[in-house]
Amino acid sequence: MRILLFSTVYLPFIGGAELALKEITDRLAGIEFDLITAKLKRGLPDFEKIGNVSVHRIGAGNIFDKPLLPNLGFLKALNFHKKKKYDLIHGFMASQGSAASYLFKFFNKKIPFVLTLQEGDLGRNSPFDRFWQRRIIKKADVITAISGYLADFAKKFNKKARVFVVPNGVDLKRFMNQESGIPPKARLAKGGRNQEEKIIITVSRLVKKNGIDILINAFNLLNTKYKIQDSKLIIVGDGKERKKLEKLVQKSGIKDRVRFLGSISPNEIPKYLSQADVFVRPSRSEGLGSAFLEAMALGLPIIGSSAGGIPDFLRNGETGLICEMENSEDLARKIKRLLEDEDLRLRVVRNGRKLVEEKYNWDFIARQMKEVYYETIDNHSCI
Repeated sequence: MRILLFSTVYLPFIGGAELALKEITDRLAGIEFDLITAKLKRGLPDFEKIGNVSVHRIGAGNIFDKPLLPNLGFLKALNFHKKKKYDLIHGFMASQGSAASYLFKFFNKKIPFVLTLQEGDLGRNSPFDRFWQRRIIKKADVITAISGYLADFAKKFNKKARVFVVPNGVDLKRFMNQESGIPPKARLAKGGRNQEEKIIITVSRLVKKNGIDILINAFNLLNTKYKIQDSKLIIVGDGKERKKLEKLVQKSGIKDRVRFLGSISPNEIPKYLSQADVFVRPSRSEGLGSAFLEAMALGLPIIGSSAGGIPDFLRNGETGLICEMENSEDLARKIKRLLEDEDLRLRVVRNGRKLVEEKYNWDFIARQMKEVYYETIDNHSCI
């Protein structure tokens, strides 16, 4: 089987979609993958082999690569198809990369088109982006979505396509500990840290949709109203909201208790999670939320909103706690509850780890995607 992949961004740039593409293709031996993506950075090779994928980067390595990708990627795909005769094309996210697959499909109607939706902001971005996202969705023969929320969104705009929920997953070898059900901090009891210190952590892009301003305000309430002053807030990640969030911390008078770590290597994330007591992300929108799943796999209790795909895995009082949208006061109360109620902590930790192990491991997810590929080709050949 030969499959042509399209992704606006790929490694070494790291995001949920890029990691999902790498984890899935690494587990699908026997399938030949070519990937067309934007170059975006000077010095990156035009071609390299990453795992099971032959990566073809297009552009000069600058800001124009993304807007030019639909046309240049389409032309590159036509050239590749003449030589290799692909069985299927697969676009990751309804963005510039999948716009190239949309154009390819327009001129190659017999080649089945699979589209994967990962975006947490579908329907919330600019009118121009929404227009093209919906055109791409309508063109797909099969759609996979990482959550029920995104699957329902796809069904509104494409009544004919088969839609499957295929979530993102977790590298269990990196995040799951042999001591199942024991919160990370308990494993560090002999590590020399002050075990009385309460650490709240988030791993997030610093953009409005992730609600880090809500978390900072809740952390301030935790210190002032609820007098939990032996606490720290660790913020892992970077983004365009960082300066604004740093000013909010300064204004709130909690600068000495909040640390902005910026972007760190994915391999380092388990180390920081293992030092924390609670993982929190009060998202305003979310495609799924892989950072939650990683925290759950490590044995960390989580708090999140009910935005987007989060309810797929976050069941209030069972696998974590749900906070009210845009409500820092409610979030502060939920953090306080998880810090103080040990029975609740142990229950959500055990349930969360079990759920991740059963439903969100990459081996299981790769098998799901393999079934989608073969069913798509079989069904399309019958048309």
